[in-house]
Amino acid sequence: MTPTDAERAAALAALPGAPPPGTSRPVILDCDPGHDDALAILLACASPELDVLAVTTVGGNSGLANTTRNALRVLTLLGRTDVPVAAGSERPLLREPLVQPDFHGESGLDGADLPDAGFAARSEAAVELMASLVRASRMPVTLVPTGPMTNVALFLRAFPSLRDRIGAISLMGGSLGAGNTTASAEFNIWQDPEAAAIVFGAGIPILMAGLDVTHQALVLPGDVDRLDGLGTRTGRVFADLMRFFAIHHRARYGWEGPPIHDAVAVAVLVAPWVVTRRAMRVDVEIDDGLTRGRTVGDEEGRSGRPVNAEVGVELDRARFMDLVIDAVATFA
Repeated sequence: MTPTDAERAAALAALPGAPPPGTSRPVILDCDPGHDDALAILLACASPELDVLAVTTVGGNSGLANTTRNALRVLTLLGRTDVPVAAGSERPLLREPLVQPDFHGESGLDGADLPDAGFAARSEAAVELMASLVRASRMPVTLVPTGPMTNVALFLRAFPSLRDRIGAISLMGGSLGAGNTTASAEFNIWQDPEAAAIVFGAGIPILMAGLDVTHQALVLPGDVDRLDGLGTRTGRVFADLMRFFAIHHRARYGWEGPPIHDAVAVAVLVAPWVVTRRAMRVDVEIDDGLTRGRTVGDEEGRSGRPVNAEVGVELDRARFMDLVIDAVATFA
């Protein structure tokens, strides 16, 4: 059933870090674009429930130069050159980075005719921009990391006095089941497990969109047709991006379309009724070996440690895709 206006308002108010009724939630997107990051940026920019303070970038799906360029190009496409962009960490805290061009192509965002960047990244580092925006915000800020969590961990360590100014962290990463980089670990967490452990251990409310729910967020051929059918440049660009992103997932999993993981971390903030969540303790395995980067969910509380996350476990795919396509339709 479609929620009523009252039910929608109640669901939004029940989220951790919710702003006062009638106000937009200030967010900073920390990402590594990436096809699914690009849709996460678009969904955030299209949603009146959110006030996008900045986009910060990290090395992950591609190198930092590419992910920063891609963020600038996506925002240029959307006509949102007012959103500041700052580059962050090129590599994990302690480990060597892994880049997998099979997923996103050599540029990190292959497959579509995106415009050249119409503006430049800020001169300050990502953590410095985060700090200045969090410090200046009238309301607690929500961080939305959809890549390796290196920047967020560095921010939390460098500016401990600002931790209480973070209302929530809505992240894409982890898995309660199988991984996608190893048998145990999802890519974002595996790439920098030490950073992820800092984030999960920070005492800040977390909304976790792991593979359990994001692998349900498939863009199927009919959805690509709907994007094309919008008749807009933005619709065509994202249809082409999804076609490219589908290639690897079809070869690896046999799926008809790609999962847009990162958009789920934004969707839960603007339409929480599309994601079923369970509260539990989540810890990150940082030791080397077969379980490096595994996110261990303790729903039954066996560890005795306090709950630190609401973990997405089920997605209403049809409503989610309606949300995403309606968001794309708001841009020319």
